[in-house]
Amino acid sequence: MKGFFHRILLIDATRRTFSVETFSDADARMHLGGKGLGTALLLAKNPAGVDPLSAGNHIVFSLGPASDSPVYGSCRYAVLAKSPLTGFLGHSYSGGKLAIPMSRTGYDAMAIHGASEKPVWIEISDRDVQFHDASSLWGKDTYEAEDAIKSALPPGEESGVVVIGPAGENLVRFAVIENDRWRSAGRSGMGAVLGAKRIKAVAFHGTQVRPFADPDGLKTYARETLNQFREHPATTAYRNNGTPMMVALLNTAGGFPTQYWSAGHKEGWEKIGADAMKSRCGAKPRACRTCFMACGKLIEVAEGRHRGLQIEGPEYETLYAFGGLCMIDSIEEIAWLNDLCDRLGIDTISAGNLVALAMEASKRGIISETISYGDADHAGRIIAQIAAKTGIGALLAEGIRSAAEALGLSDIAVHVKGMEPAGYDPRSLNGMALAYAVSDRGACHLRSTFYKAELAGMIPRKQVEGKAELFVDFEDRCTLHDCLVSCRFYRDFYTWEALSRIVALTTGVQMEKADLQLLASRVANLARAFNIREGLTAADDTLPARMFREPLENGDRILPADLDRMKSDYYRLRGWKEDGTL
Repeated sequence: MKGFFHRILLIDATRRTFSVETFSDADARMHLGGKGLGTALLLAKNPAGVDPLSAGNHIVFSLGPASDSPVYGSCRYAVLAKSPLTGFLGHSYSGGKLAIPMSRTGYDAMAIHGASEKPVWIEISDRDVQFHDASSLWGKDTYEAEDAIKSALPPGEESGVVVIGPAGENLVRFAVIENDRWRSAGRSGMGAVLGAKRIKAVAFHGTQVRPFADPDGLKTYARETLNQFREHPATTAYRNNGTPMMVALLNTAGGFPTQYWSAGHKEGWEKIGADAMKSRCGAKPRACRTCFMACGKLIEVAEGRHRGLQIEGPEYETLYAFGGLCMIDSIEEIAWLNDLCDRLGIDTISAGNLVALAMEASKRGIISETISYGDADHAGRIIAQIAAKTGIGALLAEGIRSAAEALGLSDIAVHVKGMEPAGYDPRSLNGMALAYAVSDRGACHLRSTFYKAELAGMIPRKQVEGKAELFVDFEDRCTLHDCLVSCRFYRDFYTWEALSRIVALTTGVQMEKADLQLLASRVANLARAFNIREGLTAADDTLPARMFREPLENGDRILPADLDRMKSDYYRLRGWKEDGTL
C-alpha cells in the first residue's frame, strides 16, 4: 500500500535509545495515518490508567498518506498522548512547514516514552536519532529555543523543530507545542507531556520521499483544486479576513461568549474583529506550505506601547477568549497577550478562560487580588504567573476543573471533560452542544466544525430531529482530515468524492464513501475505547449545568432533553450501546 513508509520510530527517553517497528498494509487500511495511527499506537503502547505526566505515557507524532504531497492543505502533523488536562485522549494538530521535514525522516509516526534525567532536545533524521543537552535552553521562550536549535542543525536539508516553552517545562496542564514560531499544537496539554519527559524540543530532517501511488495524478489533482477553488468565496473570505471574521458572525448570531460566558454579544466587538486587524495592524495574508487560502494574518502593531510587535494572529479563538471572555477591547493588547502565550507555550483558549474565571472570582470577592475585566495588564500578569506556577497562577495552571473547585466556582465553570469550549456558545448553536458533549478530547469545535452547518443555515440552529445524522457526516469527514492529515478549512472543497480520490492517488486503494465512513467510524471507536479504558462514562458526555440553567440575554438556551435526544441519536448512529459503551 503506497502513501506510507510503514515505519514507526520508538524512542526511549530514559535510556536514550531507539528502535523501529513496521506495520502492515492491513493496519494502514484500518486506520490510515494521523489520528487513526496515533490512537492505535496509544492503545497498544500506553498502560491503562497511566499518569499523563509519568514516563509511561507515550507521546506520538503522526503523519498521514497525504503528508509531503502536492495536495493542498496537507502540510500538517498530529500529536497524541493521554491528556494531562482531561485524563482522556489528547490530540492536537498544527500547520506551518514542519510536516515536510518530519515526513522526510522516513517515518509515519514517532512514539516517545520514558523521561530524561536532564533536559534534552532530540534530533531525528533518516539516518539516526541523537540526544542533545538542552540545559542551556531550559527556561528559554519558544522563539529563542527554536532559533537556537535550528542554528545547530546541519545545513543542506530542510529542517523543522517542535518546541515547548516555560509552561511546558513547569507542567502547566494546557501547555502547547510550538513550531514555525507562531504555529501551535494548541489543545489538550501536549506541551506538558514533553515537559514531563524533560524534552525541550524535537528536530526533524531527512531526504526520504514518501511513495505515492500516482505522483503525476496528485500534481494534476492539485492543479485542478487550485484552478477550481482559489477564487471561491470561502477562499476569498479566509484570505481577506481569516478566522477573525468569525467575531462579526458570532456576535450577529448572539453566540459570542462574553464576560466569562454570561452573555452572547459583546458591545464594541468591532474593535477586535477582522476590520480592526486590517486597519490598525495592517494584517497581511500568510499561508502554510501547500496552501492557497492564506488564512493566517501577519500583523504589526503600529502604535502604542506594543508598537513594532509582529505576530501571526490573533486567530478567532484568541480574540474570543481574551476579547470576549476577558472583555479586552484592544486588538493591540490581545495581540500582545497572544504573543506572550506563544512565547511561554500556553494554549490561548484555556488561558483566556482561566484568566476570565479569575476575573470573575475577583469580582465576587472570592480572591483578594484585584483582577478586573477588560484589564490587559492584569491578564498578562496572570498568564506569566500560570507559566511560572506562582501566585494564583499555580492554581490556574492545574486546569479549569481543579481551579474552579479550589475557588468554589465549579457551578459556573464552563468545560467538558476538563477542557474549555471554543468561541461558539452552545446555547445559541445547539449542534455545538452535541459537538462539545461527545468530543473525545473535551469541549472541542474542530473535531466536527459543526458551527459551519448551523451558521450557514444547512440545518436550523434549534432543530433537534435529524441533527445527529448531519453531525456524524461532518465528524466523519473531519476524522478523515485528521487521518490524512489535512486542514479543516478545506472541508468545503474536499467532499466525500474528493477524499476518495485523494486516498486513491496517495495509497492506490480505491475507497468509496461507504468505505471511508467505515474507516472514520473505526477511528471514532478506537478513541472511544481509549477513553473508556481511562474511565470515561456516558455521564462525561454532557455540558456544564450552567449551560442548561442560564439562557443567553436573547433567550437562547439548550434544554437537557434536547441534548439527551441528540446524544442518544449519536450513540445509535455510531453503533454504541445506550450507555455509551462499544
